[in-house]
Amino acid sequence: MFMDTRERLIASTRELLWERGYVGTSPKAIQERSGAGQGSMYHHFRGKPDLALAAISRSAEELRGRAEAEFGGPGTVVGRITAYLRRERDALKGCPVGRLTQDPDVMADPELRRPVEETFAWLTDRLAGLLSEGRASGELDAGLDPVATATALVAVLQGGYVLARAADSAEVYARAMDGALGLLTAHVR
Repeated sequence: MFMDTRERLIASTRELLWERGYVGTSPKAIQERSGAGQGSMYHHFRGKPDLALAAISRSAEELRGRAEAEFGGPGTVVGRITAYLRRERDALKGCPVGRLTQDPDVMADPELRRPVEETFAWLTDRLAGLLSEGRASGELDAGLDPVATATALVAVLQGGYVLARAADSAEVYARAMDGALGLLTAHVR
């Protein structure tokens, strides 16, 4: 598949941010990985912060798109949330958006931080909406707090990546998802 220079720059920056963080993602590394020259980079972007914002925004869009594929799919609320939490992921590599929260340079820049913040707000709100739907339909206990439960699910998902990386074991991530789903299914009526 042909990818134009702008797209190669964004894709390369996304990979480098995930692997090395903001400081470790130099314009030279981006150019080398993308096969684009310095002139091309500055033709398409004002500089590294502008390119990083495009890359972070793209990672955030993709995360939301993949999540929505499960959330908007057929089945029960718990079934759709289960599909999302158990979807195949590279647990040892971590979440391309979640990893950015550990990057002080990204978090210190309001523009770079914005798509990260918005993505987690969207994810929590979307899960809370699903849980509310499950409560309203009688699938889930009326006593379940959709916002607190959604926040906990997002925290377990991100924490599962951290634990898996610390243990160098994707199995730890899978156990975290099993635990979260066990807590959620305890509320199924």
